[in-house]
Amino acid sequence: MNQEVVPLAQHPAPTRSFTVLLSPTRRGARLARLLTVAHLGAWGLPSESAAHIVAELAANATVHGRVKGRDFQLTLTVDAKTLRIEVTDTRGDRLPPGPGAVKAPEDDAENGRGLLIVEALADHWGVTPGPVPRKTVWAEIGLVR
Repeated sequence: MNQEVVPLAQHPAPTRSFTVLLSPTRRGARLARLLTVAHLGAWGLPSESAAHIVAELAANATVHGRVKGRDFQLTLTVDAKTLRIEVTDTRGDRLPPGPGAVKAPEDDAENGRGLLIVEALADHWGVTPGPVPRKTVWAEIGLVR
């Protein structure tokens, strides 16, 4: 009797995604962080770095990207190797400095450190303009170390 061993088909890990619109307020920024922690916890993923990144990007969306009557969007996407965080606001005319171009503020400054935190915690990050009038600031964290 001849037997043939056929390997099981390997399927890529499922992609998980979560998207929500939030008000461009301090409460909306806080909710973005809390929802991130909740979803990553439900997905069995660590959330500490992601929570800090979301807090900074959401705060920037509420302070620098706020347009009255327009929400900002939080998107979390997970594949087998990467967590991608995207925060989209409707101030595409105000682009932040990109990776490597963020300058440290004066020692006594009370703000200006958010993107430095993102740069320190994310493996990759950047800014994608458009479609008009939007921009998306995104960050990726590797899940396999």
